[in-house]
Amino acid sequence: MHQFRMIDAGGTAIRAVVKGSGPLVLMVHGFPESWYSWRHQIDPIAAAGFTACAIDVRGYGGSQKFDRVEDYAMEHMIADILGVAEALAPGQKFILLGHDWGAPMVWQTSLLHPDRVAAVAALSVIHSGVPAVSFDDIIKAMFDDNNVFFYQSYFRPVGKAEAVFDADPRDFIRRFYYVGSGDIDLSKLAGVTKTSDDTLLDGLPDPDPFPAWLTDADLDYYICEFERSGFFGPLSRYRNHTRDFHFLQPFKDRKVEQPAFFIAGDKDGAFTAFGMAQDPIATLRTQVPNLEGAHVLPGIGHWTQQEAPEAVNALLVPWLSSLKGRVV
Repeated sequence: MHQFRMIDAGGTAIRAVVKGSGPLVLMVHGFPESWYSWRHQIDPIAAAGFTACAIDVRGYGGSQKFDRVEDYAMEHMIADILGVAEALAPGQKFILLGHDWGAPMVWQTSLLHPDRVAAVAALSVIHSGVPAVSFDDIIKAMFDDNNVFFYQSYFRPVGKAEAVFDADPRDFIRRFYYVGSGDIDLSKLAGVTKTSDDTLLDGLPDPDPFPAWLTDADLDYYICEFERSGFFGPLSRYRNHTRDFHFLQPFKDRKVEQPAFFIAGDKDGAFTAFGMAQDPIATLRTQVPNLEGAHVLPGIGHWTQQEAPEAVNALLVPWLSSLKGRVV
């Protein structure tokens, strides 16, 4: 059984699972997940001679909750990551690993703090540089102005999505995880066209049984976590695009220079930027010149390390091991 630690990340109480000894590998999850999304990676990374640490991001699970949308801006996420690392490995460089929203968090921590981060690996979401425009403006032009449903537009008004997800987290998690997975039968979504007035769950199938990579016990764990935390904090990450855009502008001429690694599934909409990215890996290489591996897993959807834990570990752990004596 994994043991929890409460860590003072410089004024934010962050809950984490910490196992092993050696250089720190800090794992950062995405939406709507928890430390638990790394359950298949913690033991192998620790066994490879690292301190494996998987956190609950602020607003999730056992970590501290905050009341304002702006408390979930990227600058606070980065501060939490640096604070946890300093608490566990004071004065030492560390390795970052992120998935989904955790990927921008670790890319941008690496971009802004090259003196602290030794290497960075991300799953699902590439780093395409500091944005030239706010993602809010892109969403407006592509979706909102054309009366086309987009899930991040649905998330934007405070309280709207919370009212649905908090009332029945099991229904939301089941359907959201399934539609993002490599198991979704896209024919079930054929002909489903949604306008800005529709809700996220309209038209989304609920599989029975759920694909084997998420067991009933796994699902129960997530449900308990979200019954505890609610969805305000997790959803507020999406409400900070413009705030994050302004925060990052001073760093627009920088690239992520550390040794880096990337894994995604070929059925992951976040990897292909929902069809907008022609060649995501090529884009990634322009911004991450020391990309030492980039792997696209066939048949795998968005929940990379949960859907394909053995494939992810077989790629990731040797790369992590190669960093010993080289950068950490």
